[in-house]
Amino acid sequence: MTENEMTLNPRLLPNIGIIDGRLPKSVIDSLWKLVDESKKNPKNMRDQLVGNISSSISLDVKSPIISDFKTQVLPKYIDLMIEKFGLQIDIKKDDKYKNWALDGLWVNFQKKHEFNPPHNHYGVYSFVIWMYVPTSYQEQRKLPIALGTNDDGSISNFCFNYTDIVGKMRMFNYEMEKDVVGTMVFFPSQLHHQVFPFFENDEERVSISGNVTIR
Repeated sequence: MTENEMTLNPRLLPNIGIIDGRLPKSVIDSLWKLVDESKKNPKNMRDQLVGNISSSISLDVKSPIISDFKTQVLPKYIDLMIEKFGLQIDIKKDDKYKNWALDGLWVNFQKKHEFNPPHNHYGVYSFVIWMYVPTSYQEQRKLPIALGTNDDGSISNFCFNYTDIVGKMRMFNYEMEKDVVGTMVFFPSQLHHQVFPFFENDEERVSISGNVTIR
């Protein structure tokens, strides 16, 4: 290379990421079992959540039913988040696992027209698991309520809201299709997100959410 040659070096500035993945059927089955157990003596979570969702029930984080989820699934997600994106909190390296705890777990039963406005969670990491999705985003966007609008991929979807490196608002959507069932998305608790309403379907969308903290 000579002093008269020009060099160009594109560099991607760091940012916090998210992780998604498909959970094993055995784990999904155990979560459904926990949901069914919780329905017998439901503890309403609506007064603790910001969502305009008529039914949200607390799930027992200490239940042995979800031992595999707590001991095999969560540690892998935490480990990968730390490996790829670093720790967003100041803790001792030796405490990476022993003080992590599932602190808050609930199931949402979302009906048509209901939604969750932009919000974040407490804790270090949070997650959502889609258990049942009765609608298709591709079909929802064809409904009369969406036709003729500047649809940015929002109707019925789950969306992260964040600012890019120059401060512009961005959205990252998970399109609500039936093939997202069994998917878990793991993200920093402070990352804002929202759930848009769906229409013209009388079935409930079922999702489980939770927070992971350190003690």
